[in-house]
Amino acid sequence: MPRKLVFDRALLVAVVLLVVGGLVMVYSSSAVFEPGDFGFKYSRSLVVKQTAAAVLGLLVMGMTMFVDYRTFRSRVLIYGGLLAVLALLVAALFSGSLNGSSRWVSIAGVSFQPSELAKLVLVFFLASHIERKRDRIDEKAFLIPSLGVTGLIAFLIFREPDYATMALVVLIAASMIFLAGLAWKTVLSVGLLGVLGLAVLAFSESYRRARILAFLQPEADPQGSGFQIIQSKLAIGSGGIFGLGLGQSGQKLDYLPAASSDYIFAIWSEELGLVGAVALLSLFAVLAWRGVVAGWQAPDEFGRFVAWGITAMLVGQALVHVSVTLQLFPPTGVTLPFVSAGGSSLVTTLLASGVLLNVSQHA
Repeated sequence: MPRKLVFDRALLVAVVLLVVGGLVMVYSSSAVFEPGDFGFKYSRSLVVKQTAAAVLGLLVMGMTMFVDYRTFRSRVLIYGGLLAVLALLVAALFSGSLNGSSRWVSIAGVSFQPSELAKLVLVFFLASHIERKRDRIDEKAFLIPSLGVTGLIAFLIFREPDYATMALVVLIAASMIFLAGLAWKTVLSVGLLGVLGLAVLAFSESYRRARILAFLQPEADPQGSGFQIIQSKLAIGSGGIFGLGLGQSGQKLDYLPAASSDYIFAIWSEELGLVGAVALLSLFAVLAWRGVVAGWQAPDEFGRFVAWGITAMLVGQALVHVSVTLQLFPPTGVTLPFVSAGGSSLVTTLLASGVLLNVSQHA
């Protein structure tokens, strides 16, 4: 008899709760009074789009859960996906600018960010490359293709410009290559070069320099570059232990820009308090724990590094987002996985979760 599929229930429940919590918070953070034809009305357009993306994403996750993850080991799929992602990233650079960035591509009337898909494709590529060259991790045969592909994706994302996603791409690759057993000497050498490179890029543009200076001393320009950081901390602090209640945030009323995306953790903490914030972080802790276990118990190297790469992608982004709202990391514009508004991010995140759940049922 064929073996019964048994998925990681803790991981599945954590993902579903994060999605549901995200929908509630996107509605709460975006439902503010705006001028209408007859006085004022509630704006619900954002939560409608997010709900549609959540339904699509959950359907994709449900299907992916039943697709053997080893299907993605095919070189045709990996290199075909890699070429497609690179083409989309190039297309995004010529697709027109929105708020000073060229991050979107529109196909058949549907707009999405190729950089979101690029992170997942990179995980598959590196997992396959690690499996085939596990005994030569410290050699050029492994390092040149790995660093070359990572660098090319990171460069195209940087040109959008999207410095935060570029840094996340580097973080994902670094985590996977480190876990593959790269020698400490090489780790320190490559790590030092990477840190220096990121530092140079961080100070190469005036707006990035302003963000770093605002991070170090936001009070120096409270109405300018330090405004978001100060308002984020005010939101978190005003939530207290139990929060102000759903829909009761004051900071979302034009005080905290990007409240439903880049700073949604601050609104979550303001409305649900320390208790709600701990609950949210606990769900990500469960995701991290079950992701590491799924990789550790995977039957092959490819599954192991796919699981660990996806876990690094999701949990790493969550940690950066939370750190930004708490002034532990410079403002980056990173969204909170599963929770922040953004259709392409949510669908891609749930696709990755489906793959992770499939790896877990083979453990």
